[in-house]
Amino acid sequence: MPESAVWTANTASGAETGAKAKAGRRGRVLVVDDEPAIRESLEALLGFEGYIVECAATGAEGVQAAEAQVFDAVLLDVSLPDADGLDILRRLRQLAPLLPVIMISAYGTIEIAVAAMQAGARTFLQKPWANDKLIADLNAAIAGSRLEQENRQLKRALRQRYSFPHIVGKSEPMLRIFDMIEQIAPSRSTVLLQGESGVGKELIAKAIHTASPRADAPFVPVNSGSMPVDLLESMLFGHVRGAFTGAVAPKKGLFEVANHGTIFLDEIGNMSLETQAKLLRVLQDRRFMRLGGIEEIQVDVRVIAATHRDLQQLTQEGRFREDLYYRLNVITLRLPPLRERREDVPLLASAFLQRFAEENQRPTARLSPEALRLLIDYDWPGNVRELENAMERALVLSSGPIIEADLLPEPVQGRYADIRGAAMENARRDTSLFAIVEDFERRLILDMLEQTRGRQTEAAERFQVPLSTLNQKIKRLGIDIKKLRDPAAEEPSGGGESL
Repeated sequence: MPESAVWTANTASGAETGAKAKAGRRGRVLVVDDEPAIRESLEALLGFEGYIVECAATGAEGVQAAEAQVFDAVLLDVSLPDADGLDILRRLRQLAPLLPVIMISAYGTIEIAVAAMQAGARTFLQKPWANDKLIADLNAAIAGSRLEQENRQLKRALRQRYSFPHIVGKSEPMLRIFDMIEQIAPSRSTVLLQGESGVGKELIAKAIHTASPRADAPFVPVNSGSMPVDLLESMLFGHVRGAFTGAVAPKKGLFEVANHGTIFLDEIGNMSLETQAKLLRVLQDRRFMRLGGIEEIQVDVRVIAATHRDLQQLTQEGRFREDLYYRLNVITLRLPPLRERREDVPLLASAFLQRFAEENQRPTARLSPEALRLLIDYDWPGNVRELENAMERALVLSSGPIIEADLLPEPVQGRYADIRGAAMENARRDTSLFAIVEDFERRLILDMLEQTRGRQTEAAERFQVPLSTLNQKIKRLGIDIKKLRDPAAEEPSGGGESL
């Protein structure tokens, strides 16, 4: 064996003290080689360089070692008595995709080196090797692997930062909401969520709870405005036996159930003044009494309230207690309606389609360009809840992988429904399929050009077709673009920008 490939016994003995001092500081390396001299020399060399080394004489032993513990790198011989080294390489990559593996062989050929790199090896060394090069390659492989792991962890952290259970959004308003959730979640402060019906207030409340130190305790949602006063108070605070007709046994309230956790009071603007007074005491003193009881119960509960109404206006009208309003208004989050974050509509629609496809055991469908444009253009007065219902309906009614615009609810179709209706009326008078399709296409293009005030470039982008294709259709259908143009926004001529 050439001297450069072997860490001699004399050298190893002379450096034993230094090796022990540095052992383990650089990482853990697995050496898989059937030659005892190679294993011993690598163990001495790498040990002196500060690595913890474990050796295996066969491929099976190497895989077993990799299954038992974590290594920072592997030095793997191509020729092993029980297996092809490339097969062992693939097994190791399956166990740990980021584990750097350096292949070594006494019979190095270009074909073997290429095959090793294709199988996932970090580099290839031929026996005999230069010790300095081996150490340099090993250090570089481990450093590269660690950097890749750090990058993946960073990306995972960023995804977690901007991803909460069942909340989808990449728009600027939603990113600000995600930032606020992270900022306020660790505190115990009361939070007031304001926003229209259907924007997902309960999901945001649950995200705050999940990101807080209370995550392992209960999250208890309550619709504060959907039940009579007595029933709501009994539900919130509980009751003792005999408190009212039918109270045959004592019952815990939801504040007790939510102890050490979070209670979410939805539509708090509909709560009666009497119940508001009792809620105020819980917020101030963290104490309350069960209905009909005399014993005070102390709880540690974070309150998140939500409303679609203007509490300040209700306070001025005397329908909401001013002191309770200020207690609730410690941290206020305004949740944007869907029309203010239209760029989230495609993400939400896709997520809903995938979910309903899984629930109904059907293949996932996707939206046609026209259907997607209608979803983005629609104002969604019912917000995310309305979009969710629309996607469930479209998926159930679809018969193929593409959801066309005619499967969307009529309010979403808007002008498209009128155009389709006019085309169908024309179809009753004209049996020519070519004429029916041409009329429908003409009406669609005219409607889009009216919306864009004659700007073909914008119209082509919204149709998701090349500008040249749109211009050809305009010429073929005989559409007079000059009548639709806004003189103040005339497009420059040349390059196919206009007819």
